[in-house]
Amino acid sequence: MVILVDAMGGDNAPLQIVNGCLDAIEEAEGFEILIIGDKNRITEIVKKRRLDSSRIKIEHAPETINGDDIPTKSIRNKKDSSMVVGLNLLKDKKGDAFISAGNSGALMAGALFTLGRTRGVDRPAFGTTIPTKTGTTFLIDAGLNITCKPINYLQFGVMGSIYMQQCYNMDKPKVGLLNIGTEENKGISVVQQAYELLTKAPINFIGNIEGRQIPLGEVDVVVCDGFVGNILLKFLEGMGYFIKSTLKEMYTKNVFTKASTLLFKKDLKNIAKRMDYEEYGGTPLLGVNGLVIKCHGSSSAKAIKNTIIKSSYFVKNSIMNQISDILGNKEAESID
Repeated sequence: MVILVDAMGGDNAPLQIVNGCLDAIEEAEGFEILIIGDKNRITEIVKKRRLDSSRIKIEHAPETINGDDIPTKSIRNKKDSSMVVGLNLLKDKKGDAFISAGNSGALMAGALFTLGRTRGVDRPAFGTTIPTKTGTTFLIDAGLNITCKPINYLQFGVMGSIYMQQCYNMDKPKVGLLNIGTEENKGISVVQQAYELLTKAPINFIGNIEGRQIPLGEVDVVVCDGFVGNILLKFLEGMGYFIKSTLKEMYTKNVFTKASTLLFKKDLKNIAKRMDYEEYGGTPLLGVNGLVIKCHGSSSAKAIKNTIIKSSYFVKNSIMNQISDILGNKEAESID
């Protein structure tokens, strides 16, 4: 198994990306990593770690797609960029998964141009898992499609449902449409039309949900457009930081609170871990013919490491192939 990693994408590239690759190699077995980017810079970082790098290979790619580059233009013009080279390696079956913390729009455009859409999908979408009171909820779209048609919400719901079935062994994941109220006639016209389509879909659609229901774990899949989804995701990330910092301040205020921390140390660590988005790794791009995972632009080595390990699980269990097979069957086609 070979995991392809874009070393030059993201705010902390290539240092944090490469260190994340090396951390993954140290922590887990069963895969090799092909790091794509500036060979000299990558090699320098690898040498400093002084570890067994026999499972690490480097593919030189002299160009970089930056965060402010125009997506389609950069994919066409920067053929030697780490992102384009990585996607082509995935297409040519020289890797089993491709991971990037780079430009989201360029990653989607490149994946579509290079890999193509899954049969039955109008628009691919980013999906991500978020911690809740009852476990884990899948948010789709998490930031790719700013505006959507009713059919897109429908397909997001189907893809999210399949993902939770395959990854979390859920029999009938509960799917909710994020809205400003639970009533059927709530929201803008496109969301109301999406509601009608979702009620007829071959999934366990429970209707509209409000934002407060998400952290309570009342649904397994949250469906929304990428504009709303990205705002929600980053709000939750910020709230996680706020709660962790508040708890830290509370329990380190004086000698008495520091002493009391010893009683709850394990529980506090568990809370912090559950609320740390870097523990969950990147988000899969659902709806393209290949395993492409997008990491947060500011990802640290920890986030990259966890994404690599998660992607190896996806490959080992053929998760994306199962999703593509189900989406491409007659049942999925009947809702297109």
